[in-house]
Amino acid sequence: MKFDLTRLKSGIDTFIPVDIDYEFTKEELENSDLLELNNVHISASITRNSFDEYEINGSITGEMILPCSVTLKPVKVPLDTEFDVNIADFIKETEEKSIICENILDIFPIIWENILMEIPMKVVSDDVSNQTMGGDGWKFVSEKEEIKTNPELEKLKDLL
Repeated sequence: MKFDLTRLKSGIDTFIPVDIDYEFTKEELENSDLLELNNVHISASITRNSFDEYEINGSITGEMILPCSVTLKPVKVPLDTEFDVNIADFIKETEEKSIICENILDIFPIIWENILMEIPMKVVSDDVSNQTMGGDGWKFVSEKEEIKTNPELEKLKDLL
């Protein structure tokens, strides 16, 4: 996802349009919680502000496939986010030096960071409610259930 900034730098163009459908490879998704990332569409524009700094703003849409927190089955989660990034600030924050090389801007690190920020902490499949939550010597206790305490430990309450 590299773009030539020459026309923007010289003032010929006021913005560079970005309209990309991108397919992520398994290697790109390797160190994330994402199982798959499908139908990703990036729509943005790259501009130059009054301080001669480059900015990119736009939106990312698609579909994330994440593992269910309970069953580890794949769950589809919609991806729809907007971003507004100052390239100079992004380089300072992330220490990403390879984003601008001569007159070429690589927006992949910006897109990737914005996708990673949209991954939810916990995803639960719809069919989890039918799942029995228990095993050998343990069971899931909800907040509605009363926890039974050991009667021997109840005697300790009287001491305090």
